[in-house]
Amino acid sequence: MSRICFNLRRNDETDSRGPCSAMVRLSSTLSMLVLSLAASSVMWAQSGIPPIPTSPNALTLQQVVEQAKAKNPTLLAAQQNLLSVRAQEIQAGLRQNPYLAATGSNVSIPSSSPAGPYFYSAQLSRLFERGQKRRWRLDSATSTTDQTRDQYALEEQQTVLTVKQAFTSMLLAKSALKLAQDNLRDFRHELEISKARYDAGDIGKLDYERLDLQLAQFESDESAAEASLSQSSYQLQTLIGVDHPNNSFAIVGDMVPPPVASSLTDLEQKALAARPDYKAAQDGIRVADANVKLAYANGTTDPTLEGEYDRSGTVNSAGFNISIPLRIFDRNQGNKETSKYLAQASRFTEIAARNQVYSDVDQAYVGYTTSKVLADRYNGHYLDEAKDVLSIAQFAYEHGGLALLDYLNAIQDNRTTTLNALNAYAQTWMAIHQLSYATATEVVP
Repeated sequence: MSRICFNLRRNDETDSRGPCSAMVRLSSTLSMLVLSLAASSVMWAQSGIPPIPTSPNALTLQQVVEQAKAKNPTLLAAQQNLLSVRAQEIQAGLRQNPYLAATGSNVSIPSSSPAGPYFYSAQLSRLFERGQKRRWRLDSATSTTDQTRDQYALEEQQTVLTVKQAFTSMLLAKSALKLAQDNLRDFRHELEISKARYDAGDIGKLDYERLDLQLAQFESDESAAEASLSQSSYQLQTLIGVDHPNNSFAIVGDMVPPPVASSLTDLEQKALAARPDYKAAQDGIRVADANVKLAYANGTTDPTLEGEYDRSGTVNSAGFNISIPLRIFDRNQGNKETSKYLAQASRFTEIAARNQVYSDVDQAYVGYTTSKVLADRYNGHYLDEAKDVLSIAQFAYEHGGLALLDYLNAIQDNRTTTLNALNAYAQTWMAIHQLSYATATEVVP
């Protein structure tokens, strides 16, 4: 124990009872505390990342996403909007109503009166559309429904991305809380050891109080981690439609992200086939083309055919009438030109949407590859290295070759490395979620 005594004793301190008498008196206390601390450290070193407590009712990521799709109020409102747009297809397919008119005169005068006989008249008329107006209205309405459906799919996709990000944030918060709790527990072990040494006169009051002041930082870290977990939990619960968030909500998942097997080219092709915003742009072209045809159809003349029955006294008669508007001035010229320009604009919009697909996928893929490299470094190098440092420090301390504070610093370095690894894992998960959003597919199983 002589080397430990030398490492821990301040240079300006002396002990009249011998250089190691204080450490001899503390040997049993230190042994019990350090063995407890070492046991937890070994568990940490072997696991690599902090174990996350689970609940039997914990929800997986897939379950959370499905619940959000079913109960998120924003999505439910968008569904009702989609149904309202679809109802316009019914309106677009309706035919023109006929008109019935009836008139009568002198109905209170007898037919033999010199003032004239009574008179009754009934007319039935209907406007007949030309230029296939009903067809193009239906085409425009159905294309609009398709476009709205794709816009709803985009909103659902954005909601799912937000849910996934909130899920990952909560999973990270759970791991960070476990890390903060372990840090606090280990530092309290350190304070217990230091208090025993202080009571025995092995360290001075200044050194002990400096260590004691550090406890506030560890307690603050734990409080901040608890608040972060509660906030991320409430955010996730709100997204999945929980009326009143509570602290009993639990999730379960793996913090270590899996690799993405698809290449960039495959992801781009999947995105072009599945992206709802790109589909909506393509639907916009069909809507615009249908509106062009409808504008030209609305420029055609619609005749009105009318049949009439008259009765004057004892005389019956029938007749008909055809009304044809002369479209000399108004032939819907302005709407025709407007619809043609809008149709051309929709084609440029489709090109812009296609370019955006490539850009989004490429950016998301770069973000994934960059974050995955860092996560792999922690998973394959830094975590193992921190574990080795901790093992060496533990062995050296147990055999008198390392000071206690140096050993505890090694534990703290292991915790810091683990927290950095957790952040790298979470960042990779975020990149995977963004890549899934950019391709409108699940890039990992």
